Order: sequence, then C-alpha cells, then structure tokens
Amino acid sequence: MQELNELFEDASGATIPVKPDSWEALVGGMSETVYASLKTAVELGKWPNGDRLSATQVEHCLQAVIAYDALHLPEHERVGYIDRSKLKKTLCDD
Repeated sequence: MQELNELFEDASGATIPVKPDSWEALVGGMSETVYASLKTAVELGKWPNGDRLSATQVEHCLQAVIAYDALHLPEHERVGYIDRSKLKKTLCDD
C-alpha cells in the first residue's frame, strides 16, 4: 500500500494525510485532481514532470482510475465503456 501512496503523491504533488486502511478507502478519498492526474499519466505514459511510468505504475494507476470511475461516474462515462445499444444483436450476445 505504501507504493500506491507514493504514486498519488507523485501524480498530484499532494500528500495523503492518513494512510488508508483499504483500497476502497484510498479511492473513495481521492480528489478529482488526483484522478485527472492519474488518468493523464496513464494516457501519456509519463508523470507531469516527464518521468516515464513503469509497468507497475501504469497497472496501479489504471486500477485506481477504473475503481474511481466505478465509485463516482455513471456507467456510460467510465473508462472502457462500450455503448452496445446500437450494435446488431447476435445469437452469441447475453
């Protein structure tokens, strides 16, 4: 969990005052600024200071972005959402 706290500090320049007890607490307390910074870092593959993200950092940041989306955004605004309402239905669809 300490590594994840460091990711949030690097991405936003802000500090997390209390170490969260769980992943849900960490994401639930994440500000929109931190969320936007993490999302941009994943999109560009680098931090705001220009340092490249490691594979582990990309993985953790993407997990945090997806978890934040699930808690705070409607389904159609989440990362990875595919609008299937206009697609032709097939026998294989659920």
